[in-house]
Amino acid sequence: SQLLPLLSAHHTIIPLPLKMLSRRVLSTLVSSSSFQALRCASSTAGKFAHVEKGPEDPILGVTVAFNKDTNPKKMNLGVGAYRDDAGKPYVLGSVRAAEKKIFEGQLDHEYLPIAGLAAFTKSAAALALGPDSPFIKEKRIATVQTISGTGALRVAAEFINRFMPGKDVYFPDPTWGNHQPIFRDAGVKSLKTYKYYDPKTIGIDMKGLLADLNEAKEESVIVLHACAHNPTGVDPTLDQWKQISDACKAKKHFVLFDCAYQGFASGDPEKDVAAVRHFINEGHLIGLCQSFAKNFGLYGERIGALSFLAATPQEAEAIESQLKILIRPTYSNPPIHGARVVANILNDADLSSQWRKEVKGMADRIITMREKLVQHLKEFGSTKDWSHITNQIGMFCYSGLTPEQVDKIVKDYSVYMLRSGRISMAGISSANVKHLAEAIHNVTK
Repeated sequence: SQLLPLLSAHHTIIPLPLKMLSRRVLSTLVSSSSFQALRCASSTAGKFAHVEKGPEDPILGVTVAFNKDTNPKKMNLGVGAYRDDAGKPYVLGSVRAAEKKIFEGQLDHEYLPIAGLAAFTKSAAALALGPDSPFIKEKRIATVQTISGTGALRVAAEFINRFMPGKDVYFPDPTWGNHQPIFRDAGVKSLKTYKYYDPKTIGIDMKGLLADLNEAKEESVIVLHACAHNPTGVDPTLDQWKQISDACKAKKHFVLFDCAYQGFASGDPEKDVAAVRHFINEGHLIGLCQSFAKNFGLYGERIGALSFLAATPQEAEAIESQLKILIRPTYSNPPIHGARVVANILNDADLSSQWRKEVKGMADRIITMREKLVQHLKEFGSTKDWSHITNQIGMFCYSGLTPEQVDKIVKDYSVYMLRSGRISMAGISSANVKHLAEAIHNVTK
């Protein structure tokens, strides 16, 4: 009774009715390995037949197209990972030294506590807030180690969904492509945007930004990029940060900072968290998501931290307990190696000093590439104002190119980037910056 539907399902034509087949033939068919494979496939296939193939990640698509291109001058300006001037991944000397210490210490590989490595979480908080922060000294901060910045955001989203249910969560427009999916998948229902980027000026729409913050419901959640806004590279000035702080304070908004580039943006770790520290000084009890992928070059170690400031030590203790309750069924506890590396660097004066020099070196290389790109554009005869390239900061640059211009650059010059015109500055080197300038000039003149 099972043979006909099984074979029919696999498009096998049976010319004779089953009743005309002998028992021996049927027995041979049913016991055959090919039939059993069909039967197994039929019994399991279709369980998820309703699942549709999802869209490819746009950045992955850029890389796939780049890899297929045979042009020796091809450039991949899509991926957000630092490269040295030879276009190679860069491992910091301070990281190598820290790993040497860890290896020589012959440490074990036991599980970390749910909240992570204490030496790391304390160092992470001190790096952002400053070692003399009263929140650290008075134990009014709850910090847990997370699976990089993405994990910090996910745990923060879960926490907000559980303890601030129904609140509107606002993101800048545009923002990192993963922001809204993280919060949506954590169950947050009301995801909104506030004005941020003005394509006409290739700068901040400050008037629109403040208007949106003022029009938002009281006690909404406002997600801010601490520095090196992704994807635009456009950051507020300190005066503009003060206006944003005042607007959030007036409406009693809860501010969640995403800090993925401390030190990597300007080369100065303190300058890159000036906004965070200003908000704290103004009385905001912020949330803070930190990533150590870019500034320590620890992309694959997935090392991050999530902090919440509290009014009292008891409140901080309660927050930490709830964060651990959220983490336990999610990934149980975080990985250990990256945490040890960062902790060793930040808790050793010599290694910390070395790291500061190296992170400044990375930032300076990107700043230099911005300057050279503008210089070559002018040399090719461009009369357009390209000052936004040098005014922007961090790994990414919103070039101002249209999708059609990007398509032409890809086709004619094998320069790959997102159709939004976002450029990963880390993919530019002394050897290819002139090629990029020529391509941009020829599609914009």
